Amino acid sequence: MNAVVDTNPLAAADLHPVGLSIRGAVKVYPGTRALKSVDFDIRMGAVNVLVGENGAGKSTLMKVIAGVEELTGGEITVNGVPKIFKSKDDAVKAGVGIVFQELNLFPEMSVAENVFIGREPTRAGIDIDQDAIRTRTRALMARLEQPISPDTTLGHLRIGQQQVVEIAKALAQDTNILILDEPTSALSAQEVEVLFRIIDDLKKQGVGIVYISHRLEELIRVGDYITVLRDGEITGNRSMDGVDIPWIVRAMIGDKSKDFSSQVSHEFGQVMFEAVDVCLPRQGGGWAVNHVSMNVRAGEVLGVYGLMGAGRTEFLECVMGQHPGCGGTVSVDGRSLDGLSVGKRIARGIAIVPEDRKRDGLVQIMAIRENLTLSSLKKLTRGIDLSPAREASRARDFINRLTIKVASAENPVSSLSGGNQQKVVIGKALMTEPKVLLMDEPSRGIDIGAKAEIYRMIRHLAAEGLAIIFVSSDIEEVLALSDRIIVMADGRVTGEFTHGRDTDAIVTAANPSKTKEPVG
Repeated sequence: MNAVVDTNPLAAADLHPVGLSIRGAVKVYPGTRALKSVDFDIRMGAVNVLVGENGAGKSTLMKVIAGVEELTGGEITVNGVPKIFKSKDDAVKAGVGIVFQELNLFPEMSVAENVFIGREPTRAGIDIDQDAIRTRTRALMARLEQPISPDTTLGHLRIGQQQVVEIAKALAQDTNILILDEPTSALSAQEVEVLFRIIDDLKKQGVGIVYISHRLEELIRVGDYITVLRDGEITGNRSMDGVDIPWIVRAMIGDKSKDFSSQVSHEFGQVMFEAVDVCLPRQGGGWAVNHVSMNVRAGEVLGVYGLMGAGRTEFLECVMGQHPGCGGTVSVDGRSLDGLSVGKRIARGIAIVPEDRKRDGLVQIMAIRENLTLSSLKKLTRGIDLSPAREASRARDFINRLTIKVASAENPVSSLSGGNQQKVVIGKALMTEPKVLLMDEPSRGIDIGAKAEIYRMIRHLAAEGLAIIFVSSDIEEVLALSDRIIVMADGRVTGEFTHGRDTDAIVTAANPSKTKEPVG
């Protein structure tokens, strides 16, 4: 391995003593070596940034520290005392809390019940003290500056608000070390600022924070120390002083940086998708989707930009037929989809890559092969029987085409890194041979290398004639990928931009003045 980064003197080390140390960490899964003699320190009262491409070993290392996975080899010490974490409870007793990239919440339970699940306060040890749970949850939400009622059913919240609940759940424990795995991936800019203020407050209280993110500017802003992983090995470890984005990129992927997508020049075809006056009433009044109209031509990439709550995801859900109460008309290749079920809409040539891959895109206990072919089984049958050989061959083709890193297609999809899971979701959609592809936050939780691959994939799919609509809250992503941009806010279209677009105007269109009200 060519380690490109040295370890600089940690000038502030005396101010930030090591609370947890891991030495010689080795983790072996069947067919892969996820960690290769990794040394990692968590300094207290500081933000310890951990960065690397998908599959580099970040999540594995954090699962080991959080007691979710056991080390194959190596040692963990907490305040100089050797520890063996055989379960998450062992880690919690040592003061370690974690907010996973993938949410671990119960959608049918209330916010308060989720925050204190398994740790409910009781009255005289007889029954659960519901009033205490509500009061403490309300205080946590006030601390997080989120107007979310403790009694709100979690499944009624958008994914960004659910991420805030996950953070509150971790803060409700008596943690000295807090691991945040992609905590801002689904948060609005305002919610990110709130999180950063909370992190600063926790630092002042002496909490050691591990911060994992693919947003490199964010790492530089929030971090005190940085550790870089590549293919299960440390390639950089130093204080954040003097670190810039090129330094991080070199440490992550070596001397040869991976470019974002280059434009693939081609002509657009006929209008392949058209939506007219699509609307969805909001529970409690108003519109979640307010009479939205748009069209996309074959070979065109349409970016739909907006912030959390803009109605972008709800619009895509209406297009896919997931809301019986929505109005308006939708057509693909001149044929109406009105009144059709989700399955029949897919058969007509439309597919979606959902925002929440864990909840809506994958069946975690099923094999990678089974997840890839799940939406296109009819194409793999002979008569009434599924052809295992055709299914396996088709899965292999897409694993190679999308460069999905797998030890075996028969492993459960949950064994893959977040970026590779996202590629499986995209592959599942492409297997249906769509004419129109909808993508909701396609690069959420994706590292810079995997992001570049997905960007190039989108441009090449468009060059082959696929009409693509992708939703994103990342302005740079929208500008880099889109042939045309539509901006949404408050459930309606507030702007449309083509070549020579003004970034300030796009951001302004996405930020109408609005009073934030409590949810629930």
